[in-house]
Amino acid sequence: MAVLLHSLLSLHPPKLKSLNLNRPKSLSPLEPSASLKVTTFRRDAVLRTASLCLVSFIFQNPLLESLADPSKSPKPGRLAIANTNSWFQYFGDGFSIRVPPQFIDFTEPEDYSAGLSLYGDKAKPKTFAARFASPDGSEVVSVVIRPSNSLKITFLEAKDISALGSLKEAARIFVPGAATIYSARTIKVKEEEGFRNYYLYEFGRDDERIALVAAVNRGRVFIAGAAAPESKWKEDELKLRSAAISMTVL
Repeated sequence: MAVLLHSLLSLHPPKLKSLNLNRPKSLSPLEPSASLKVTTFRRDAVLRTASLCLVSFIFQNPLLESLADPSKSPKPGRLAIANTNSWFQYFGDGFSIRVPPQFIDFTEPEDYSAGLSLYGDKAKPKTFAARFASPDGSEVVSVVIRPSNSLKITFLEAKDISALGSLKEAARIFVPGAATIYSARTIKVKEEEGFRNYYLYEFGRDDERIALVAAVNRGRVFIAGAAAPESKWKEDELKLRSAAISMTVL
């Protein structure tokens, strides 16, 4: 499952439908010729990765070992994030997320014709609840939604990410086994009925870096991922991490 989620949130996920880019979807003024560049070899690599069997995640990363043993865990440093109040706020199905300036909306359009035929066809589930990319396509911000019981078998409706396990235990679900984890922490957000937990993981795999934030509400898991090539991560790390952390379940 972690491999599948990684393939969805990476720069070039499999089976992404070609979209009608003629409709006005830019969040800020761009030249009409601006389009996303897709590199074939990266897509092929992700397809091969997604086809592999799920590899069990072995916690050999010192960070995760320290999470398992509080006595070894250093006090987390202050999380560096940008002020995203001026960014465009996208509202989706049960969530909202802030979109970095100049990023283009690449979300799959709703199928409004579903259910209108004589056979009552149902709308196909969308691969992404939201997807945005930089003008050159090298950086992406995505949101996917999955039923919580598809990630972990539970008999009760999950109401918080902690229902999927601790920060370390849930990493088996969200982080591919071959990835290098650079950061992992729990973010608590105050709500009317108490606190909601969000899990943040920053990891690298296949020359790519991803900041992933996951939360649960009413039996659904909301996963925001911001991805960029390793070569661009240092330059745009603050922006991409802030975009992922800005996701809020509603």
